[in-house]
Amino acid sequence: MTDPDIPPRALAEAVVTPEALAGLEPVRSVRTPIRLVYDFVPSAAAQAYLRAYAEKRILGHRSPVDGAVFVPPRGVDPRHGTAIDETVDLADTGHVGNFCVTHLPIPGRDDLEVPYVSAWIHLDGADIGFLGLVAGCATEEVRIGMRVRAVWKPDEQLGPTAENVLYWEPSGEPDVPVGRAGNRAWRGRTDG
Repeated sequence: MTDPDIPPRALAEAVVTPEALAGLEPVRSVRTPIRLVYDFVPSAAAQAYLRAYAEKRILGHRSPVDGAVFVPPRGVDPRHGTAIDETVDLADTGHVGNFCVTHLPIPGRDDLEVPYVSAWIHLDGADIGFLGLVAGCATEEVRIGMRVRAVWKPDEQLGPTAENVLYWEPSGEPDVPVGRAGNRAWRGRTDG
């Protein structure tokens, strides 16, 4: 504890280094191993979303305000603070809204060759995107508006996890025009 009446500078000046440490280089940093253990209990909306992944289904929530569809489902329209109770099944196809080519490995992901592409995947029927890995083509071929489809794990490996989608690959369909690619729900839902 410190006395609030003693200025911090005076406290620092009051510290005296023991004679045995005289002449040694001062410690500038310390590395300490840290471990954080926690439990995560997903919301009811997130639980339903993850269970659907085990069936190769992707769920979203439709806003009662303007019909915008959010994926993953949140149970609320974050723009209006309105509860959402309408769940919709979404296609496992969509387009790349934006992307990043990464040239650094991810620790613990030895299966991921560099460079790799992370992208915001905008599913058909959804108004916002979510992060996914794009593969099945050269990194130079990935572009905004490129149509993609999910590549799922084999059925016997499916579980209640979004990791069931291994990556998103080009579908071969015509691109979405750049002006229509990406998030549209935040500007208000527009059809067409």
